[in-house]
Amino acid sequence: MPGHFIPPHGGYKTMLAFQKARVVYDGTVQFCRRFLDRYDRTIGQMVQAARSGKQNILEGSEASGTSKETEIKLTNVARASLEELLEDYHDFLRTHGLRLWDKGSREAQFVRRLGARKDASYESYRTYIETRPPEVVANILVCLIHQKNYLLDQLLRRLEKDFLAQGGLRERMTRARLEARGKITPRTSGGGPRPSP
Repeated sequence: MPGHFIPPHGGYKTMLAFQKARVVYDGTVQFCRRFLDRYDRTIGQMVQAARSGKQNILEGSEASGTSKETEIKLTNVARASLEELLEDYHDFLRTHGLRLWDKGSREAQFVRRLGARKDASYESYRTYIETRPPEVVANILVCLIHQKNYLLDQLLRRLEKDFLAQGGLRERMTRARLEARGKITPRTSGGGPRPSP
């Protein structure tokens, strides 16, 4: 709308990346409760990494109205946190002599199919995460983190394109001020602003 420079923002709850991050967080909390000694300092690190992978998507989405740069930075922090968590699961499997599923394995394909459902939530995985042995649960969460990282990589590429096409807050404020003064005509879907005759 002419004169408006803060675009619609938020809506993180409908983002698939956020929904997957919530599953990873809930699953990590359960994994730590079931399989790690309560005095193990790794618990705090893993839960915090999982939380960061979720909360930074939320915060970036909410900040996007006034700072695309902040949204991009926080989304990248979420991505980095999940990479850290992924390594924790790899470490657990390796140091306990447990198998890491090959991405083409029957088990990994099952988890991918489960995650492809649009209504997938923690409830979709609860039975497996809360009843299966540590090797299975760790591998399920590894698969979920890979899915989540793929979604975040796509989101980062889209945010980059959006920034290049729309600019940041200062550019939008300047454009809105010029439109309000009648010095340029409002942007249309066919391109950028046009100088007034």
